[in-house]
Amino acid sequence: MTDIETLRRILATTRVIAVVGLSAEWHRPSYFAAKYMQEHGYRIVPVNPKYREILGGRCWPSLREIPFAIDMVDVFRRSEDVLPIARDAVALGAKVLWQQLGVANLEADRLAREHGLDSVMDRCVKIEHARLFGGLNWAGVDTRVISAKRPRWLQR
Repeated sequence: MTDIETLRRILATTRVIAVVGLSAEWHRPSYFAAKYMQEHGYRIVPVNPKYREILGGRCWPSLREIPFAIDMVDVFRRSEDVLPIARDAVALGAKVLWQQLGVANLEADRLAREHGLDSVMDRCVKIEHARLFGGLNWAGVDTRVISAKRPRWLQR
């Protein structure tokens, strides 16, 4: 389990995020999370062999083909697919392996930690950023209305 101070440090020091499994489809969670992070000053590096470009950035077929430094590898893939991605993150010199909500590969976590990477499992980078850095108002979550009274349009 990653503590709040570690999450805060990771998100405060990360600048370049490779998003493995990023979809170009706007309604997919990977797209929404990556767009949020991009809107908050992070450089998003899409990694998906299906696309040429996502969110205005060149899409790389794999992590190993990226010719520049990456701070975080954010994984939107099934848990059983993460170990090779963790190996690539180590080879690339990434500082963080982040497995998204619903993704938890313990072997990949162990490999990352053994090689000095911070490792986060089963958490959403967008949710954690919003929670720790005040971005919960993005996409209308924070309405600034606190009331136990039901709105008129919901009453019958």
